[in-house]
Amino acid sequence: KGFSDLSSNYHHFRVDPFEPNRVWFSVKFIGSNTGPIMGRPATGKSVESPVQAHSVTFNEQGEITKLTIGYVLDKETGNTGGLGGVFGLLYGIGYGLPFPEAQPYKPSPIYGTLMQGNQVLQNLFKANPSAKKAILGFVTSIGK
Repeated sequence: KGFSDLSSNYHHFRVDPFEPNRVWFSVKFIGSNTGPIMGRPATGKSVESPVQAHSVTFNEQGEITKLTIGYVLDKETGNTGGLGGVFGLLYGIGYGLPFPEAQPYKPSPIYGTLMQGNQVLQNLFKANPSAKKAILGFVTSIGK
Protein backbone atom coordinates (compact mmCIF):
# COMPACT_ATOMS: atom_id res chain seq x y z
CA LYS A 1 0.00 0.00 0.00
CA GLY A 2 2.66 2.52 0.99
CA PHE A 3 4.59 2.33 -2.30
CA SER A 4 2.01 0.98 -4.74
CA ASP A 5 4.16 1.71 -7.81
CA LEU A 6 7.49 0.56 -6.36
CA SER A 7 9.73 -1.01 -9.00
CA SER A 8 12.71 -3.08 -7.83
CA ASN A 9 14.60 -3.03 -11.15
CA TYR A 10 16.63 -6.21 -10.55
CA HIS A 11 19.68 -6.44 -12.81
CA HIS A 12 23.28 -7.63 -13.19
CA PHE A 13 22.87 -11.22 -11.97
CA ARG A 14 26.21 -13.02 -11.55
CA VAL A 15 27.61 -16.16 -9.93
CA ASP A 16 30.20 -15.45 -7.25
CA PRO A 17 33.56 -16.74 -8.57
CA PHE A 18 34.73 -17.51 -5.01
CA GLU A 19 31.48 -19.06 -3.75
CA PRO A 20 29.83 -20.84 -6.70
CA ASN A 21 26.70 -21.53 -4.64
CA ARG A 22 26.09 -17.78 -4.28
CA VAL A 23 24.43 -15.49 -6.81
CA TRP A 24 24.79 -11.72 -6.58
CA PHE A 25 22.43 -9.24 -8.20
CA SER A 26 21.80 -5.51 -8.16
CA VAL A 27 18.61 -3.60 -7.31
CA LYS A 28 17.53 0.01 -7.75
CA PHE A 29 14.18 0.89 -6.16
CA ILE A 30 12.07 3.62 -7.77
CA GLY A 31 8.60 4.55 -6.57
CA SER A 32 6.30 7.01 -4.81
CA ASN A 33 4.76 6.98 -1.36
CA THR A 34 1.09 6.78 -2.32
CA GLY A 35 -0.37 5.18 0.81
CA PRO A 36 0.04 5.21 4.58
CA ILE A 37 3.27 3.89 6.16
CA MET A 38 3.45 2.75 9.79
CA GLY A 39 0.23 4.63 10.58
CA ARG A 40 1.50 7.84 9.02
CA PRO A 41 -0.11 9.47 5.98
CA ALA A 42 1.22 9.22 2.44
CA THR A 43 3.66 11.97 1.51
CA GLY A 44 3.38 11.68 -2.27
CA LYS A 45 7.19 11.90 -2.41
CA SER A 46 9.11 9.92 -5.02
CA VAL A 47 12.03 7.75 -3.97
CA GLU A 48 15.03 6.60 -5.98
CA SER A 49 17.45 4.38 -4.09
CA PRO A 50 21.13 3.99 -4.84
CA VAL A 51 22.01 0.72 -6.57
CA GLN A 52 22.31 -2.00 -3.95
CA ALA A 53 23.95 -5.43 -4.04
CA HIS A 54 21.94 -8.42 -2.86
CA SER A 55 22.87 -12.10 -2.80
CA VAL A 56 21.27 -15.51 -2.47
CA THR A 57 23.22 -18.53 -1.21
CA PHE A 58 22.05 -22.07 -1.99
CA ASN A 59 22.80 -25.45 -0.37
CA GLU A 60 23.50 -28.73 -2.23
CA GLN A 61 19.74 -29.34 -2.67
CA GLY A 62 19.25 -25.94 -4.32
CA GLU A 63 17.47 -24.50 -1.28
CA ILE A 64 18.13 -20.91 -0.21
CA THR A 65 20.20 -20.81 2.98
CA LYS A 66 21.02 -17.10 3.11
CA LEU A 67 19.74 -13.84 1.63
CA THR A 68 21.73 -10.63 1.96
CA ILE A 69 20.20 -7.28 1.01
CA GLY A 70 20.84 -3.58 0.90
CA TYR A 71 24.59 -3.22 0.40
CA VAL A 72 24.73 0.24 -1.17
CA LEU A 73 27.22 0.50 -4.04
CA ASP A 74 27.30 4.30 -4.43
CA LYS A 75 25.82 6.30 -1.55
CA GLU A 76 26.01 9.54 -3.55
CA THR A 77 23.21 8.49 -5.93
CA GLY A 78 19.45 8.51 -5.44
CA ASN A 79 17.54 10.58 -2.90
CA THR A 80 17.66 8.34 0.17
CA GLY A 81 20.66 9.90 1.87
CA GLY A 82 22.79 6.99 0.66
CA LEU A 83 20.71 4.51 2.65
CA GLY A 84 19.54 1.19 1.25
CA GLY A 85 16.64 -1.11 1.96
CA VAL A 86 13.68 0.03 4.01
CA PHE A 87 15.83 2.60 5.86
CA GLY A 88 16.38 4.38 2.53
CA LEU A 89 12.74 4.23 1.50
CA LEU A 90 11.61 5.70 4.82
CA TYR A 91 14.31 8.37 4.87
CA GLY A 92 13.49 9.33 1.28
CA ILE A 93 9.87 10.15 2.16
CA GLY A 94 10.81 12.06 5.32
CA TYR A 95 10.05 9.27 7.80
CA GLY A 96 13.62 8.30 8.74
CA LEU A 97 13.93 6.12 11.82
CA PRO A 98 15.50 7.65 14.97
CA PHE A 99 18.73 5.66 15.32
CA PRO A 100 22.17 6.16 13.75
CA GLU A 101 22.06 3.20 11.32
CA ALA A 102 18.88 4.61 9.74
CA GLN A 103 20.41 8.04 9.13
CA PRO A 104 22.65 9.18 6.26
CA TYR A 105 26.35 8.47 6.60
CA LYS A 106 28.41 11.36 7.95
CA PRO A 107 32.19 11.10 7.61
CA SER A 108 34.41 11.97 10.55
CA PRO A 109 36.13 15.37 10.32
CA ILE A 110 39.48 13.74 9.47
CA TYR A 111 38.00 11.52 6.75
CA GLY A 112 35.99 14.45 5.37
CA THR A 113 39.16 16.55 5.12
CA LEU A 114 41.01 13.73 3.35
CA MET A 115 38.14 13.35 0.87
CA GLN A 116 38.18 17.10 0.18
CA GLY A 117 41.92 16.88 -0.50
CA ASN A 118 41.28 13.98 -2.86
CA GLN A 119 38.67 16.04 -4.73
CA VAL A 120 41.17 18.90 -5.14
CA LEU A 121 43.69 16.44 -6.65
CA GLN A 122 41.07 14.93 -8.97
CA ASN A 123 40.07 18.37 -10.21
CA LEU A 124 43.74 19.27 -10.77
CA PHE A 125 44.30 16.06 -12.74
CA LYS A 126 41.23 16.67 -14.91
CA ALA A 127 42.29 20.23 -15.67
CA ASN A 128 45.95 19.34 -16.25
CA PRO A 129 46.63 15.74 -17.37
CA SER A 130 50.39 16.43 -17.51
CA ALA A 131 50.35 17.22 -13.76
CA LYS A 132 48.77 13.83 -13.13
CA LYS A 133 51.45 12.08 -15.17
CA ALA A 134 54.26 13.94 -13.37
CA ILE A 135 52.88 13.33 -9.86
CA LEU A 136 52.13 9.66 -10.49
CA GLY A 137 55.58 9.21 -12.05
CA PHE A 138 57.20 10.73 -8.96
CA VAL A 139 55.11 8.69 -6.48
CA THR A 140 55.76 5.39 -8.27
CA SER A 141 59.51 6.09 -8.37
CA ILE A 142 59.76 6.40 -4.56
CA GLY A 143 61.59 3.43 -3.07
CA LYS A 144 63.06 2.19 -6.32
